[in-house]
Amino acid sequence: MNILMMTNTFTPHVGGVARSIDAFSQTFRQRNHRVLTVAPTFEDMPGDEKDVIRVAAIQNFNGSDFSVALPIPHFLSHEVETFQPAIIHTHHPFLVGGIALRLAHQFKTPLIFTHHTLYEQYTHYVPGDSAAMKRFVISLSTHYANLCDAVIAPSESLRDLIVSRGVTTPVHVIPTGVNPACFKRERNHSLRDTLGIPQSALLIGHVGRLAKEKNLYFMASIVKDYLLQNTQAHFLLVGSGPMEVVLHDYFSDHKLDGRIHFSGVLSAEALTAAYSTMDVFIFTSKSETQGMVLTEAMATGTPIIGLDAPGAREVIQDGKNGRLIKTESHADFISALNWFTQRTEKEHLALRACALTTAETFSLPRTADKALALYGALSGSGFTLNEAGYDTWHSMLGLIKAEWELIKGYAEAAVDAFSTESHDHTIR
Repeated sequence: MNILMMTNTFTPHVGGVARSIDAFSQTFRQRNHRVLTVAPTFEDMPGDEKDVIRVAAIQNFNGSDFSVALPIPHFLSHEVETFQPAIIHTHHPFLVGGIALRLAHQFKTPLIFTHHTLYEQYTHYVPGDSAAMKRFVISLSTHYANLCDAVIAPSESLRDLIVSRGVTTPVHVIPTGVNPACFKRERNHSLRDTLGIPQSALLIGHVGRLAKEKNLYFMASIVKDYLLQNTQAHFLLVGSGPMEVVLHDYFSDHKLDGRIHFSGVLSAEALTAAYSTMDVFIFTSKSETQGMVLTEAMATGTPIIGLDAPGAREVIQDGKNGRLIKTESHADFISALNWFTQRTEKEHLALRACALTTAETFSLPRTADKALALYGALSGSGFTLNEAGYDTWHSMLGLIKAEWELIKGYAEAAVDAFSTESHDHTIR
């Protein structure tokens, strides 16, 4: 089966959507399916990519580390026609997502949309951020979902939420799976020596993009207070992003430099080692739609203390593989960390065993089976554009036309130049 993926974020950008597309694509290819990805250009992207078409984009949009696609060069339709996709799978309801609609209409190809993101949590990257803007992006994604043949929600929580918001297209719950085999290793603490973390220290860890929408101010305050109360505890922060310097300064102001360890982005093997050396993983984000880093941590046997929010509540079983904190309470998180340190060795082993079992239920082979079954059910059914729904969705995009035209104007001239160069990035 030929599968066309269309996304606004892709490697080398570090984020859940890019990682999800990469994980599924690799699994599909292992099963002899072909995957072609259309994505924006990014700085430091690989020089020789197979089955990837890059399109012109504005880098570091509005202070973020995201890339925003510009108008698509004319050659793209020809490349898609040559590829002959059985399915078009779009991962965003705007920008490249709009192109996916037009391609599905042009080639009569079924269109699937994965609703990865709570978009209202990201409007601080858009000019004119406001309560009205948050309502706008919710309505925009809802109308887009209703133009597609099927919607994938990465968690039950997100499915229930988008249905309550008015999504009437059939919604299928398919998380991005974790490959337990990639994370299975003997728990050892060799990475601690590399990072200067004592072997005897209680190590609290976190993995993710260091960005405002991840509720990191709240997490940092919890870690700060806990470390000030427990002088033998350390904190390992894996990832990068626009808040990295802010977090460095925050912990430095509280004289915690020697017990806070920023590793940056890690390779797959080093990331597994990082998860494995953590005693407990802390997670306070409210903007997730699934718990990818949570299932990865659990695949190494690391328990989680996390806020009860979409994504986390599907993974964390309170008292069994970690603690699920019901309210955004600083005191409750501190109490849960104390609870964890008071467990006996036998109880810690039980927590780790349950974490491993949980990871198996979210295995990538299982989730890939579900995605391929959905593709198979829709393949050959064609695509009919709901003209009235499309007009409504398209008119909503006009609500931010002035801002978008201003942004686009900075780089519009790059499109023609890129069009002549982009044939070097065609299918190989």
